[in-house]
Amino acid sequence: MSTLKPLKLYGGIFPANPLKVALVLEELGLPYETEDVPMAERKKPPFTNINPNGRTPALYDPNTDLNIWESGAIVSYLVDKYDKDHKISFPHDTNEYYKKVPSAIDRYYNEINRVVGVLEKWLAGSEDGGDGKGPRNYIMGDKCTYTDLVLFPWQIFLPRIVWKGKLNPETEFPNVMAWVKRIGARPSLERILTEVNAIAEPFLKAAEEKMAKAAEEEKQ
Repeated sequence: MSTLKPLKLYGGIFPANPLKVALVLEELGLPYETEDVPMAERKKPPFTNINPNGRTPALYDPNTDLNIWESGAIVSYLVDKYDKDHKISFPHDTNEYYKKVPSAIDRYYNEINRVVGVLEKWLAGSEDGGDGKGPRNYIMGDKCTYTDLVLFPWQIFLPRIVWKGKLNPETEFPNVMAWVKRIGARPSLERILTEVNAIAEPFLKAAEEKMAKAAEEEKQ
């Protein structure tokens, strides 16, 4: 892949949806550049020439002269086009390729704990909500796939912006937290996670301060 022209990821690497795409790019070892698109510039040209919906992330692949948007569609494209060795995917017509993890992604924002609980049971391989096959390191077993990379960004900030002061994720969701640490320790993702953590820190601090202030006001 050394002869490939760098792909361009519009929207940077934060928050979760752009990060999904960046993680897949990193795992596949694809050359890419990022370009931030300010909110005020997203609903007008030239960005709407890239994504008519005016939302990030969007991706331009100069190797195929293709513009594509929506994080799920981008990930599917990258895997189909560039993961020929199935580094983070499975071949078509295999059981693993068609297997789906039970979840409720459509209601994620309103039911965070329930959805994380689904992931917890799946990773635990429990009879109750899992498949009874015992603990697994990654969603599909012992192999990290793009399914892990797509779900991972939603989990890494929950301890600070959702659960802080309310529950201990290490005891409530031990398998999920171990999975988060396992992905976070992957050498191929070290650079981008260091970068995104630095970008996210001011937002996380602001969120923590806002939550602390709200908690104090409730006591009064």
